[in-house]
Amino acid sequence: MILPIVGYGDPVLRKVGASLTPDYPQLSELIHNMYDTMYNAYGVGLAAPQIGLPIRLFVIDAEPFADSESLSAEESAQLKGFKRTFINAQILKEEGEEWGFNEGCLSIPDVREDVYRKERVTLQYCDENFMEKTEVFDGLIARVIQHEYDHIEGILFTDKISMLKRTLIKKKLQNIMEGKARPDYRMRFYNKKGR
Repeated sequence: MILPIVGYGDPVLRKVGASLTPDYPQLSELIHNMYDTMYNAYGVGLAAPQIGLPIRLFVIDAEPFADSESLSAEESAQLKGFKRTFINAQILKEEGEEWGFNEGCLSIPDVREDVYRKERVTLQYCDENFMEKTEVFDGLIARVIQHEYDHIEGILFTDKISMLKRTLIKKKLQNIMEGKARPDYRMRFYNKKGR
């Protein structure tokens, strides 16, 4: 089932997510719905707060990045096969050089800015079967993980840009809060007039 994506300004996007237990109600259905919702919006990642649930869960499918001509064959193959569910994720370490990449977010439609993040991340998490894992990710996969991880910590990519850039996008953010954004996927807006 395709769920509405929560828009910028909703308090759920600022909450630190609660940990899940294996008996979380209808977890496999929720994960399936999150993938459907992400694909419908042409996203590469989606965190539970973006569908209104303040829990430590996000999904990623990095395949859309695999077609970039600037990638090596190895990087492209790595992205093509990368589809994962992350439950109760904890970043243990961020390492390497910071590098910029133009990021967007399904909860903040039509806003894109360069964000600087570390190139490598060590992550402890459970998969959809609650198997605990610790892995190191780098490059674009690390970036998508860091972006989605921020969501379960109540952080948005707009928090990581300069005050000047935030001032320049202020009107766009206000329009999203008021429900004036028109993405080609379902959204739920916080301050929409007549709600």
